Amino acid sequence: MAEELGVRPTKKLGQNFVHDANTVRRIVGAADLRPDDVVVEVGPGLGSLTLALLPACQRVLAVEIDPVLADRLPRTAADRAPELRDRLTVLHEDALRVTGDQLAGATALVANLPYNVAVPVVLHLLAEVPTLRTALVMVQAEVAERLAAGPGSRVYGVPSVKAAWYADVRRAGTIPRGVFWPVPNVDSGLVALHRRDSPAGVDRDAVFRVVDAAFAQRRKTLRAALAGWAGSAARAERILLAADVPPATRGEQLPVDGFVRIARAAEEV
Repeated sequence: MAEELGVRPTKKLGQNFVHDANTVRRIVGAADLRPDDVVVEVGPGLGSLTLALLPACQRVLAVEIDPVLADRLPRTAADRAPELRDRLTVLHEDALRVTGDQLAGATALVANLPYNVAVPVVLHLLAEVPTLRTALVMVQAEVAERLAAGPGSRVYGVPSVKAAWYADVRRAGTIPRGVFWPVPNVDSGLVALHRRDSPAGVDRDAVFRVVDAAFAQRRKTLRAALAGWAGSAARAERILLAADVPPATRGEQLPVDGFVRIARAAEEV
């Protein structure tokens, strides 16, 4: 099909197409979809995962940035699963710019995400589509580790905290390199996210500014790392003490609720 379309996977779009039938069945099984789910798939490519998703849910909203692939996908569904073709809607859009209105009613994200934008896409969709209750995404193994990391881990950082704002996150398995075309030079992994209530009474963007500042200089204590954000190291210390966070703590030691307490305290100090 790629030869017919004149398509070659590009690094610019982070394209590594999954082509193994057992792998896409495994992904759909692990996603634990319900018959009434409306699934967002980002980067459907040639449609292997799309074809596995269609029988498992009510609708698939496929977001594809490549115009040639977006144009072909409905025909692929019609050829390979004619009885399910009406369940597919293709959006020729950039997943980083697609809006909640375009994905209204979506309840699950299941995708082989482009390696180069995986974290921004996950965070963007969780922010834009509050009805998303679950996600199962295939990403670079290193990204999977960072998303699912907990406080104290050497890879715990900005993606870990921001994902935890929205959801409980866990690793959900590994994916061998040979199921992709072209074969990547890195391993891949599955990450499962289950939406939970975000912290109340505090602005998300305010919390995320604290997170960004804390990890911009991750080797420093929070008193030092937050000095620029707070206006001075002395004020950062007062805020941290008010938030019941020892000033000598480092960002990598703090769970998301700690960053929430800091943002709340900053409003009072």
